[in-house]
Amino acid sequence: MDRRKFIRDTSATAAGITILNFPVFGKNAPSNKVTLAVMGLNGRGSYLAASFAKQPNAEIAYLCDVEDKAIANGFKSLAFADKKPTLEKDIRKLVNKKDFDALVIAAPDHWHTPASILAMSHGKHVYVEKPCGHNAYEGEMLIKAMNKYPAQKLQMGNQRRSMPNLIEAVSKVRNGAIGNPYLGKAWYANNRKSIGYGKKVPVPSTLDFELWQGPAPRRDYRDNIVHYNWHWFWHWGTAETCNNGTHEIDMCRWMLGAEYPVKVASAGGRYAYKDDWEMPDTQVASFEFEKGRSITWEGRSCNKFDVEGASRGFIIYGSNGTLVNKGNDDYAIYDYDNKLVEEVKRSGGNNGANTISASGDLDFFHFNNFLESIRGNAQLSSPINEGHKSVLLCHLANIAQRTGRTLHCDPSNGHILNDNDAMRFWRREYEKGWAPQI
Repeated sequence: MDRRKFIRDTSATAAGITILNFPVFGKNAPSNKVTLAVMGLNGRGSYLAASFAKQPNAEIAYLCDVEDKAIANGFKSLAFADKKPTLEKDIRKLVNKKDFDALVIAAPDHWHTPASILAMSHGKHVYVEKPCGHNAYEGEMLIKAMNKYPAQKLQMGNQRRSMPNLIEAVSKVRNGAIGNPYLGKAWYANNRKSIGYGKKVPVPSTLDFELWQGPAPRRDYRDNIVHYNWHWFWHWGTAETCNNGTHEIDMCRWMLGAEYPVKVASAGGRYAYKDDWEMPDTQVASFEFEKGRSITWEGRSCNKFDVEGASRGFIIYGSNGTLVNKGNDDYAIYDYDNKLVEEVKRSGGNNGANTISASGDLDFFHFNNFLESIRGNAQLSSPINEGHKSVLLCHLANIAQRTGRTLHCDPSNGHILNDNDAMRFWRREYEKGWAPQI
């Protein structure tokens, strides 16, 4: 590199302009390199860190977490990397760093939207895991952020949107392979155990519980919250519906070409155990749309009996046939008489109950799509204005479950009509000084 170019590049970095602003000369050119930080490292986050680090011309510069074991997991996952990342526990300090381009968020659900907006407001691209927000209103906040910061890419982690076989399947359904598609059936089954009754205990010295809670109003620490069990408390989590239902519900909505619902209902409860788990472990939700289309979702957190031989998947029923998916990017098309017309095998292994990566290296298509979008070589497979529509269905199912009522919704935006009691679940209260600003 000549002296003048070195000075120019160094000056640009010091000014907060990433090297991505310079011309591209081939896929491995310095101008094509994307430098990332990862927030949330206990399980999925460490997998994401390692996976993004394996993508061509991508590097993990920072890791962010507030618990020692999770931090150790993150560094261990990147033992193969040429450059060791730097640890920054406080996301508010991390986003001020000038030497990375994008933030990957795998922190608990109550952090998804606040961290995304914080990063975008500091000039960072964002890859945020599903469900992208703790409540319905946060999804709308992310759309505002997308519009306010158009230079920043904002992708949700519903990775099936980037799997080639499923992209092909959508095209076939849209082109009449099963006639008029009118019903999507999605399911998820697991064998989760009881979380017991938590005891109030001192916060472990290995955990910064203040930062872990962040935007959520303060609660006492109990010994059955961190790490994974926060999923089952409304204060931080979003139930199995958002945790796993998002993926298959999203696929049904995509296949049907459905937007916002007109009616949402839910039945179920905490049936398998008696403990602190606040959400249904058994839930059947239904969503009705205009133009004669519906989606159903069956979630069984504590009974892993397969449907169609798979622990997760979806079926699209049409006027002239049926399409069946069994978890990854496989699909089979049947005619009106249930005769197999076409079968496309999945590209990789499948373990639908795996809480870190149910679809294995197939996720790489989505990661690569995010990176290539940053480089200007692709369009996002799941921009947040699309991801929000699917996550909103999950939030509405939870609201219907919590109120015990059928919700009637505005088909232009999914807002609940004429039900002020249900609307109290539309958004949340934030800890003073922590509310996201957009």
